[in-house]
Order: sequence, then C-alpha cells, then structure tokens
Amino acid sequence: MSSQEKEGKKPVKGLEQEEKPISPEEEEVSELKDRIKDLEERIQDQDYTILRQRADVDNYRKQLDKEKEDFVKCANKDIILDLLEVADNFERALPLLRKKDPESARGMDIVYKHLMKTLEKYGLCRIEAMGKKFDPGYHEAFLQEETEGPEGMVLEELQRGYLLKDKVIRHSKVKVSKN
Repeated sequence: MSSQEKEGKKPVKGLEQEEKPISPEEEEVSELKDRIKDLEERIQDQDYTILRQRADVDNYRKQLDKEKEDFVKCANKDIILDLLEVADNFERALPLLRKKDPESARGMDIVYKHLMKTLEKYGLCRIEAMGKKFDPGYHEAFLQEETEGPEGMVLEELQRGYLLKDKVIRHSKVKVSKN
C-alpha cells in the first residue's frame, strides 16, 4: 500500500496517474492514423483547387467565346460604314435623278436596293426615328424646333442611323421638338 492509502487519503486522479507504456504497434497505428488524416486534408485541398481551376478555365473559355462572337458580329463594321456613305449618296442623288431622268433613276434605284439588301444580309438594320421619342442611345440631336406637340419627339431625320447586329454603328441625326 502506498503512504496515502495508509493515511486514509484518496489519491487525486490525474496527478499520480501512471502513463501506460505504448506498444510499438499502437504507436505505428497512431502515426498511420495521423498520416491518413493529413493525406485526406491534402486531397480535399487539391480537390478544391482543381474545382476552382476548372471554374477559372470555364469562365475564361466563355469570355473568349463572347469576345469572338462580338468580333465576328462587328468584323465588317468598317467596310459597312464606308458602304453606308455610298448609300447616303444614292439617297441624295435619286430624288434629283427621278426628276431629270426617270428611266435612269429606276436602274439606280435597283442598284441602291440591292446594296441595302446585301448590307442587311450581314446584319445591318435601320434605326427608325421619325415620330419616335428622342433616345440618345439611338439618336443624335442636331437641331431643335419649337412645337406645340410633345417635347422630345423626332420631327425630322437628317441622316439615317443604323444598327449592326443590335449594336449602334451610326446614330440617326435628327431634329427634335421642344416647347
């Protein structure tokens, strides 16, 4: 018996507890469990990293696809803008030609309509302005005229505006009403 037991005192738990000797097998099992836990954490981290990288690649691919689509939509923008100048010249010349030489005007009108159909085939669309409310996204106000009607309405289209695949490539130049 220990001296504490002889004196009738109970031993305090935890202070005098003897540690059991750990066998080499138990120590190896404990080390293996720790190693398994570490490996599982590393696998989890790598899975997260892989998922994040896949998402980044997917987002990058989507961004490239959108940029490519935007480029293709407006790839012909410059040449179409140049051809619109030719169309503008037709629009100015045809009324005068109809008065002087109606026969020639019919031929020129056919050429003009063919030009416009070709441009429409590539995504060109006219912006409707006459009688519409002024919209700075589509119209450019060149003049204002006092009227008794509602304010901010397009009274006259001075130059046609166009969209190319739903994107404004030339704003309509317009005269707008004011009170």
